[in-house]
Amino acid sequence: MNNYVIGIDQSTQGTKAILVDSEGRILARTDRSHRQIVSPEGYVSHDLDEIYKNTLAAVRELLLNNRVSEEAIIAVGISNQRETTTAFRPDGSPIGNAIVWQCARATEIVNRMTADDPAFAELVYDRTGLPLSPYFSAAKMRWLLENQIGDEEDYRFGTIDTYLVYRLTQGAVYRTDYSNASRTQLLNLHTLTWDDELLSRFGIKREALPEIGMSDGGFGETTFGGFLKKPVPILSVMGDSHAALFAQGCHQKGMVKTTYGTGSSIMMNIGPKYQKSAYGLATSLAWGRGGEVDYVLEGNINYAAAVITWLKNDLHLIESAREVEAAAFAANPEDRCVLVPAFTGLSAPHWDNDARAIITGMSRTTGRNEIIRAAEESIGFQITDVLLAMEKDSGIKIEELRVDGGPTRDKYLMQFQSDLADAKVCVPNAEEFSALGVSYMAGIRAGMMRDTVFSGTKRTVYEPKMSDEKRAEKFALWNQALQKAKS
Repeated sequence: MNNYVIGIDQSTQGTKAILVDSEGRILARTDRSHRQIVSPEGYVSHDLDEIYKNTLAAVRELLLNNRVSEEAIIAVGISNQRETTTAFRPDGSPIGNAIVWQCARATEIVNRMTADDPAFAELVYDRTGLPLSPYFSAAKMRWLLENQIGDEEDYRFGTIDTYLVYRLTQGAVYRTDYSNASRTQLLNLHTLTWDDELLSRFGIKREALPEIGMSDGGFGETTFGGFLKKPVPILSVMGDSHAALFAQGCHQKGMVKTTYGTGSSIMMNIGPKYQKSAYGLATSLAWGRGGEVDYVLEGNINYAAAVITWLKNDLHLIESAREVEAAAFAANPEDRCVLVPAFTGLSAPHWDNDARAIITGMSRTTGRNEIIRAAEESIGFQITDVLLAMEKDSGIKIEELRVDGGPTRDKYLMQFQSDLADAKVCVPNAEEFSALGVSYMAGIRAGMMRDTVFSGTKRTVYEPKMSDEKRAEKFALWNQALQKAKS
């Protein structure tokens, strides 16, 4: 009898479930989108009940449509949008909506803490590897305490993985993994425990945080709300970008991958030792596996595919993301239009919350195609800024970039990324690397898969074609635009 793993990826835009066989192949996939709740103040939220129900619906549809017997399901893996922060009661009911990772509503809290103690940001960076920012979960939790939890006395905090595991196990397991914990800005990367001083400074009770465990450490069992007669074990949990790094086979020091999603996560595996960035990057845990951990250098940008969504939904320049590749190729090659998509500030490696989006260099040659191309190129510029910082921090020249996510189908963007980074860009023939990563880890933990699953990925390779002079000219225009966005 064939055996399978269910991989669940709870992402910013929706929830997907995949069915993976013992060879690591995706046999089927189902998707459920959820609402993006944006307040008049620009606060971005998600409805936790909607996300949980969508998770159940996606799994049920996956199994019913493919007529898979319950006995054939060996394990479940869960990957999740990171930093998005939840508060819920002991019965699992949400206390309001989740604060999405993109949301900067906690900026005032970060500013207040910095004003009270100018040395606090450096303390946070030293202990957690993360620049003090409203991007991460700690400040979001503080905002929830001040604005949403109110008179609630018994409450739980967690990232989306914690919330889903809690609901799927009917409250039996309150746990997160090292990858997600390292993105909260509350985990001490030296001791690998919640940091008591940081908890105190943010006003967070230790008992309101989940237990921390290995990414392959086991997270209880689930029947998916009674759908299965026999519970199946949840054997892997990772943040989505960490899971993609794992699925891409970036298990050795110096290997790099970029996930192109709503935002983008650029990660370099730096091995089993902590290293603090000197160039505006974050240090996080890649995963915990087999009782040991690996670290990563990481840079995140807020607007990757989200820039394309902005072109579609707000500017109405396109009807579908499929149009951008042709428009970019058709743009006037001499046009010097540059877009900096700092709609909610700049993240890594610049970390400027006050920066705002800007389009510069427009002339009479600038039209629809040129603006679309500038939006495309802004993704490549932001990612390359992070890659250059990684090279400085690690002392390793990046020769190869493994990529994943929907925008990697865009030939213009992938060639531009290779040209800017002066490195090979390797685009896999498979998608859903976040869900695959936790599926692989769960399958290996269950004894159903072997490490050979990583060698089955075929890749299209883009090689640099841009001259050094052209690359320098492009970066000069980009850096000029950056300075204007910051001023």
